[in-house]
Amino acid sequence: MSQSAHPRGHHTVHAVEEYILDTEPYYLPIGDEVELFETAYEQRIPVLLKGPTGAGKTRFVEYMAYRLGRSGDGPGVSPLITVACHEDLTASDLVGRYLLDVDGTRWVDGPLTRAVKIGAICYLDEVVEARKDTTVLIHPLTDYRRLLPIEKLGQVIEAAEGFLLVISYNPGYQSALKDLKHSTRQRFIAIEFGYPPKDQEAEIIAHEAGVDKTTATDLAKLGEKVRNLREHGLSEGASTRLLIYAGRLIAKGVAPRRACQVAVTWALTDDAEVQRSIEEVVTSIFE
Repeated sequence: MSQSAHPRGHHTVHAVEEYILDTEPYYLPIGDEVELFETAYEQRIPVLLKGPTGAGKTRFVEYMAYRLGRSGDGPGVSPLITVACHEDLTASDLVGRYLLDVDGTRWVDGPLTRAVKIGAICYLDEVVEARKDTTVLIHPLTDYRRLLPIEKLGQVIEAAEGFLLVISYNPGYQSALKDLKHSTRQRFIAIEFGYPPKDQEAEIIAHEAGVDKTTATDLAKLGEKVRNLREHGLSEGASTRLLIYAGRLIAKGVAPRRACQVAVTWALTDDAEVQRSIEEVVTSIFE
């Protein structure tokens, strides 16, 4: 996202296409999340995605951007601009700032401003990790006004057709100090994500990792059993993403137990006792 956006009304096709997904991302719907998102997009209702790491939130947003861009409901294209939020992310990082170059001082739009101008879906991933001034900034974009104030320019920009604000966070992982404020939460509809049922997770693993159905089913079984270890000191269960990583290693010839060790056991915890518990589960499935 290093390319600066063009002024409103003067966007080139290239500036928009940089954010358009050319290939349909693989996503297996688990419930009615696709229909809910489509309705929210149509009604311009901001969306909050809640769920654990690696449960498919980001892939879902990518899939919906692609789907909406090829339906009669969207503006013809649905660009997607994703921002991975972190503790040093400021409002200026999202909106834009003045930069010095050989020609002097120039204004460069941030990703949120570009999304507002071109009518993109803007996805703020793990939004509570960002500084508090960023959440206040998005409030005017989440109601009927759909406005973005840019104080440094003395401007207020109205969101273009097609703009939708989507945020995500992991409620089980955040501390109380970083929880999402009620004043922000109540500006969004919330779609909850969990790990898929075993059969559907196996289907996802088989597709994404390129392993056979038996191996995919075994990995899904592993995920289910490891998540039950949370009561034994494991802070967060094995994500679908980690199970896919293990599958990819297996598909390339790594022994299943070794693949699970490096992709699941060691990735999840440094606690020796918890590692032993996971290893026992791995051994019981991959004898």
